[in-house]
Amino acid sequence: MLTRSYKELELSTQIIIDGALSRGIEVDVLDWDDNFIRLKKGNKVEYVKQGTKTSVDTYIAALIMENKNVTKIILKEHGLNVPKSTTVKLVDEALIKYSNFVGKDIVIKPKSTNFGLGITILKKLRSEEDYRLAITQALNYDSSVMIEKFIPGKEYRFLVVGDEVAAILHRVPANVVGNGSLNIKELVDEKNKNIMRGEGYITPLEKIDLGTFERDYLTSQGKDVNYVPEDGEVVYLRKNSNLSTGGDSIDFTDDILNDYKIIAVKSAKAVGAKICGADIIISDVKAKPNRNNHSIIELNFNPILHAHAYPYKGQNRHVENNVLDLLGF
Repeated sequence: MLTRSYKELELSTQIIIDGALSRGIEVDVLDWDDNFIRLKKGNKVEYVKQGTKTSVDTYIAALIMENKNVTKIILKEHGLNVPKSTTVKLVDEALIKYSNFVGKDIVIKPKSTNFGLGITILKKLRSEEDYRLAITQALNYDSSVMIEKFIPGKEYRFLVVGDEVAAILHRVPANVVGNGSLNIKELVDEKNKNIMRGEGYITPLEKIDLGTFERDYLTSQGKDVNYVPEDGEVVYLRKNSNLSTGGDSIDFTDDILNDYKIIAVKSAKAVGAKICGADIIISDVKAKPNRNNHSIIELNFNPILHAHAYPYKGQNRHVENNVLDLLGF
């Protein structure tokens, strides 16, 4: 039984509970802090943690997705497009390979983290110091770092549940749109007033921060928080598009060719995943996939549901129904 308001829980868990109650499924919250629930109907019992950690996925599937290098090896073996990369464990080891990347667009990221932590994108690499700092930052999150070819295009999150894509989002990096009078700090304050934005994943979107990463990125564009953008001017505050760092979510479920949905499902099956978030870079969602116009950059265990239920732009895809169906309810 629910002894407290389940609205205290993470939004993805709330969505599962809403769907379960509408189906006459009994819900017990076993651990409020850990978003750990039990679903019961008749003799059937299922346990769900954080919305998408369930009995349908094996432990090894989660470990494969956690390790970006292993994921890429397996996807490549299944004939799927992944970016070329190399892995290093030490700054000195990375510096030896610096000359291989000069003038190129690269992504430096920890081997096993989520939420965009420790990731740096370097365009037309010219600075050894920037390269060193990016490697050092990534090593703060993992003992191994991947140096990966940057793939141009837009990033889309495909939510795979079972044998189908339940929803697709395009995630836009944290940004503000100028009105010709407010500065960036004031625009961020205004955007954060939106009731969709909060902290701790209890709202559809996270508030935008103006911390070190955001301020450094503004500096790289010759701007600071006091800069006043022109009317309609979009100013990006981060390179990464993660919703956890203030990005916006735009529903694209009906706007992407089915061919890419097939690729997303195939990638999930390659690693044995029943529920996963496939992040795919696509240059043109209306063009048929080929070796040069798309690449799978990673697969994510425990993907969020709430972004597909409450996108910044678009409709609720009711993905909780896909999860409950998969669990046998």
